Amino acid sequence: MNESASTGGGLRERKRAATRAAITAVARSLTSERGLSGYTVEDVCEQAGISRRTFFNYFPTKEDAILGHVDDELPEDVFDEFLRGGQGSPQGEISASLLQDLLQLSLSMSERMSSSEEETRQLIGVIKKEPQLMLKIIGATEEREAHFAQLLAKREGLPASHPVVRMAVVVMGNIARHTSLAYFSEGNARTYRDLLLENFEAARFLLSQPYSRPVSPAHTEAPSAEGQP
Repeated sequence: MNESASTGGGLRERKRAATRAAITAVARSLTSERGLSGYTVEDVCEQAGISRRTFFNYFPTKEDAILGHVDDELPEDVFDEFLRGGQGSPQGEISASLLQDLLQLSLSMSERMSSSEEETRQLIGVIKKEPQLMLKIIGATEEREAHFAQLLAKREGLPASHPVVRMAVVVMGNIARHTSLAYFSEGNARTYRDLLLENFEAARFLLSQPYSRPVSPAHTEAPSAEGQP
């Protein structure tokens, strides 16, 4: 790719990002003023100076426009780095750096989704007004979780149905949900990164504790008949 094409691509992406941010700002402002049901997509378009078609090129619903950065495009370069971390491991074996790389992936994704302090305060205010929006933040969709499962399976050379792959999706998804709940809670003054690390470390500590696998009831000896009448 020549320099002109590269520059043009960067300029287009900056323009898209600016348009996306403008739509989100208007949607949040209108939600703060009128509530989620108090305005239409057309109202957003009018204030943002865009067409209805442009709006839907960026966001499928008003709710997605309000959240903006939360449902932004998946950071493919971050995922590429995660995939490279599994190179060199024997086919079909869990790589030794998987847990560390899962943490780094979560941190990198949170940094990509981070907003300014003012934007965060605005979003918290909107969520207070319309609590149902939290469901879109903490609820990982089946599509997103399926994408992560496929990514993890590809890295480790395992099927997406492998127990470690499935549990990684469950554990990391729930850590992210719990972190989001705490981060967007009223009065929170901690960063998303600090909360994420705390929750990750708590899960790591819990799962590192020793345990004995319970014996299946099917494998227990039948009661002795000795002494019975």
